[in-house]
Amino acid sequence: MDPSLLIGILLAFGGLWAMIQLEGASINALLLPAPMVLVFGATIAIGIAGGTLRDAAAAVRALPRAFVGKTGSTEALIDTVVGYAEKARAEGLLALESAVADEKDPLLRHALQSIADGTDAEDLRVVLEDRVATVAAERRTASRFYSALGGYAPTVGIVGTVVSLTHVLEYLDKPDQLGPLIAAAFVATLWGLLSANFIWLPIGTRLQRLAEIEVDRMTLVTEGMLAVQAGNPPMLVAERLRALAPESKPGRGRAKATADETADAGV
Repeated sequence: MDPSLLIGILLAFGGLWAMIQLEGASINALLLPAPMVLVFGATIAIGIAGGTLRDAAAAVRALPRAFVGKTGSTEALIDTVVGYAEKARAEGLLALESAVADEKDPLLRHALQSIADGTDAEDLRVVLEDRVATVAAERRTASRFYSALGGYAPTVGIVGTVVSLTHVLEYLDKPDQLGPLIAAAFVATLWGLLSANFIWLPIGTRLQRLAEIEVDRMTLVTEGMLAVQAGNPPMLVAERLRALAPESKPGRGRAKATADETADAGV
């Protein structure tokens, strides 16, 4: 779990709270129901209107992923693929079928089953890359939805302020009430900016980053399993995958693959 989104949002609102306290203002002056209902309600409604109901539903389903942020270990994934390369080298490609039931990663499981079934390498590449493209498109849809909300929110806030100021003009004959009314009118603009920059845009950016990480992992699986199908030595598979993920660190998979290669060479 990577709680960076939650930590960042809490720190941002914490900074706002600190400013309010230092200024000697009251938090109640900002927590006005009318502008908050307009900004949040209208922004979400416009976001739904800008796409399809399926897009909105997909964005809602993706929201927990933005806060949980499970990315997985690249090194662990490389070790897993190298383990399959070792198994295929020692027992043959058909032996990979025994690992299908225990494999939790959907793409890895599909690749294992396809290799065991004797699927042609080019056909397997097409299928795996199509799956990667489909997941990437789904993830981009959710990211764009929240990024779009971040674009709409400030404008909706301005609309709320204009509406409130129009109402303020009705009290020109009561100067003692103008100050509080004008201050309340600008709360809509404040919440438009706050919701955009403290909530919607960070969520959209976070989902985009998680999508990039997931696509990178799926690309590693694709290239790794194609190398396994081609019968490449485990050490070569490990080096190939680490070249695609330079941030990974040498682990047990590389050490074991090197030992196996050394043994095969009769050293």
